[in-house]
Amino acid sequence: MDLLKEGGSISRPPLLDGSNYSYWKARMKAFIKAQDEKAWRAILIGWKHPETKDAEGKEIPKPEESWSTDEDRLANYNSRALNAIFNGVDVHQFKMISTCESAKEAWEILEVAHEGTTAVRQSKLNMLTTRFENL
Repeated sequence: MDLLKEGGSISRPPLLDGSNYSYWKARMKAFIKAQDEKAWRAILIGWKHPETKDAEGKEIPKPEESWSTDEDRLANYNSRALNAIFNGVDVHQFKMISTCESAKEAWEILEVAHEGTTAVRQSKLNMLTTRFENL
């Protein structure tokens, strides 16, 4: 575990290699918060590409050059968080999230891949509790 020997860095995120998810998750949360607290909020709340209505009244993606200052700022927070996640995973993990446009979406994909859904976690906890009680 050479990763555990490394010190923290404010410019380089921790690396998820597939076997160190719980360690990576805690370190990555701290890393993103250190970059910008609002970047972490982009993971918690999520980000969606701004939309506008076309001539027929349908919702279409809003061109970036017409984004408001707030829309631009929120997109920037999402980009910071997504960049940190992309740079904090190995090639195999990156394949799962490479098409994500939202940092929240990438975070949740990695979370489900490594921890499972809430139902799976509850099932594992119940099995461990039963095994412990049987001892």
